[in-house]
Amino acid sequence: MFKFTRHVSTLATPPSQPIPGTSQVPNSAGGYTWSVDDWARLDRFLVLGSEGGSYYIAERALTLEGAQAVLRCLAVDGARVVARTAEVSEAGRAPKNDPAIFVLAMAAKLGDEATRKAAYAALPRVCRIGTHLMHFAEYAQGFGGWGRGMRKAVASWFNARSADELALQLVKYQARDGWSTRDLLRLAHPRAASPSHDRLFAWVTSGALPAGAAADPALALLVAKDALTRITSPREAANVIRTHRVPREAVPTELLAHAEVWEALLADLPVTAMIRNLATMTRVGLLAPGADATRTVVARLGDNARLARARVHPVAVLAALLTYESGRGARGSGTWTPVGPILDALDGAFYATFGGVEPSGTRTLLALDVSGSMSWGSIAGVPGLTPRVGSAAMALVTAATERDHTLVGFSTELTPLAISPRQRLGDAVAAIDRLPMGGTDCALPMQWAQRNQVDVDTFVVYTDNETWAGSVHPAQALRAYRQARGIPARLIVVGMTSNGFSIADPDDAGMLDVVGFDTATPPVISDFARA
Repeated sequence: MFKFTRHVSTLATPPSQPIPGTSQVPNSAGGYTWSVDDWARLDRFLVLGSEGGSYYIAERALTLEGAQAVLRCLAVDGARVVARTAEVSEAGRAPKNDPAIFVLAMAAKLGDEATRKAAYAALPRVCRIGTHLMHFAEYAQGFGGWGRGMRKAVASWFNARSADELALQLVKYQARDGWSTRDLLRLAHPRAASPSHDRLFAWVTSGALPAGAAADPALALLVAKDALTRITSPREAANVIRTHRVPREAVPTELLAHAEVWEALLADLPVTAMIRNLATMTRVGLLAPGADATRTVVARLGDNARLARARVHPVAVLAALLTYESGRGARGSGTWTPVGPILDALDGAFYATFGGVEPSGTRTLLALDVSGSMSWGSIAGVPGLTPRVGSAAMALVTAATERDHTLVGFSTELTPLAISPRQRLGDAVAAIDRLPMGGTDCALPMQWAQRNQVDVDTFVVYTDNETWAGSVHPAQALRAYRQARGIPARLIVVGMTSNGFSIADPDDAGMLDVVGFDTATPPVISDFARA
């Protein structure tokens, strides 16, 4: 008998070929996977963006693909796109807000009338600070000029804030990426909501303190900023900073070389800014073992409610941890000696920024794709934060939650991993980054578990979905495992890049595709595993 099924089978098909009778499509690596729908692609784009591209797709092509998916979603339900964009942005689910701002600009300029109105109404929810507003202006400019809706929305952004709050925004965010607040005011023509607003607008457009500034409490910050330009004494500058709660952006660069100035800034430094400046504060001598400032930083990093209010994303913490632990900057020649308690506090803050996750109580296999393609590109444009490194960090979040878990790494071979959430995060991630790379066979976790008679309820695979190697598709390997072990095992695929592919079969209710480094992902993993 000629064995036709040796070449054509729905049970064992090489990933280089589509499973007969399915809707699989070629992925970028030459293998076959499923396409995620446009709404899933929108989520991936909002959370992961396209900065830096990936191993197989250049930044431009990945951005175009994401934008085309956004356009298709806008054509189907523009209001849903705007609502989803605002939801992801407000909840701080994405490492960067730029993708959300870009999608909102597309909705505002390319959507139908109802969508445009919804987008402009959502502007203050997505563009919460001056930098966001300037980014929105830049993105919107790429899709058309300044119409009435745009002018009205931007003008409202300025006038809806109290004069005190607006003064802080104007001082902190004067110019970004070729745009300035002066440009925005010139184009929007806002009618000042109060005399204080009028003076603030006059300061922006003229660059000089307006008449009556000293007598207007709302302009006290501007007066303090002006005074700092004439102060050379660090002690005197620190007194002005404390008295008027002057932000770091308003302090002349030469004064930022002094620990005394940073000590004054630390009193009101927002958490995200504090995390970004840990290396600088250590380098100038403010943060040292046993110092009061060190205890302040450690306490803030351990305050989960503060982290949540500040929308601190795990990527920001992980990037700070990896940089701070290295003792040298990715750019420039600055060096410092890391302070142990701060490293420990950053480690704890990383897990805390994902929020509380209820364990599923299932037997969980966490499988990390360590193939060559996962070591290329970066998550949210963070230097050194490759999908490979990011997946290790994300897996440790679930490992810290699920008591009964096993960690493995795979490419064309599978290796059990001796890492644990009890280790310092940076050490565990570094161990993953040292593993040998190869092609991608995403069926290996299920095959390994079947071959070694390991009971698994939930397989969680962290990958870029660019699989092509091996003898069977991951979905087929899962079904073979279910049959061999008599366990209705589930598969959760955590997509670590914003491409349009998934190894999860959309027609199998026991398989789920989720977005990597979305702060909502660990709870979704737990809920799906428990269901």
